[in-house]
Amino acid sequence: MNLCTGRTARSPRRALIVFVALAAASVTACTSLLPRGQTETKESWPDYASAHAAIERIVPHVTRKTDLSAAGIDPYENPTITLLHYSDIVQRFAVSATVKREELDPGILECLRAGKACIGYAILVRSSKRKRIGGFWMDVLNFRRVTDSTGWTFNALILMVNDVVVYTLDGGQPRSHEQEVTRNPLGPMQEAVPSLLFR
Repeated sequence: MNLCTGRTARSPRRALIVFVALAAASVTACTSLLPRGQTETKESWPDYASAHAAIERIVPHVTRKTDLSAAGIDPYENPTITLLHYSDIVQRFAVSATVKREELDPGILECLRAGKACIGYAILVRSSKRKRIGGFWMDVLNFRRVTDSTGWTFNALILMVNDVVVYTLDGGQPRSHEQEVTRNPLGPMQEAVPSLLFR
C-alpha cells in the first residue's frame, strides 16, 4: 500500500517536471526560429577600434600609397574605399563665406594647390546585426514584434599628393543599439482589415 501511495505521489510530480522541461525546450527552440539578419562590408575591419587604429598608423608626408596598399587600404581591393579625384575633393572642401581658404588644414590646402596630382580615399564601413526577440507566438501571429539592432559605422578620408599622404581624418559611431517595437492589436488580421473596410 505504501508502495502504491508512493507511486501515486510521484507520478503527478514527474508529469509536472516533464511538462515544464518540454515547455522550456519548446520556448527555447521557438525563440531560435525567429528571424535574424546581419549586414557588414566584406574585406574590411572586424570592429571600429581596428579601423581607427589602421588610420592612426598613417603618418602624413611619410606614408606612401604603396604603404596603404600593403596595409589593405586600396580601393581596387577593398570595397569600403571610394577613389576620389581632384574634382571630388574640391566639392568636399568648397569654401563658404564663413570659412576662409587659408583657415583649412595645411594638408587640405596642399592637396587643393596640387590640382590633378591630388587624389583621395573615402572610407565607409558599416556593420549591423538584427534579430527579433520576445515571444515566439506573439511574433509569428504578428501581435507584437521586437527587432533588436546593434552595430557600428566608421568613415575616414585620406588625401595624397604625388602618392604621399598629406592629410587624414576619421570618425563614425563606435557602437549603435536600437530596438524597434511593432504592435498590431488584430494580429494576423491587421493587414486584412483596411482592405475589407474600403471595398
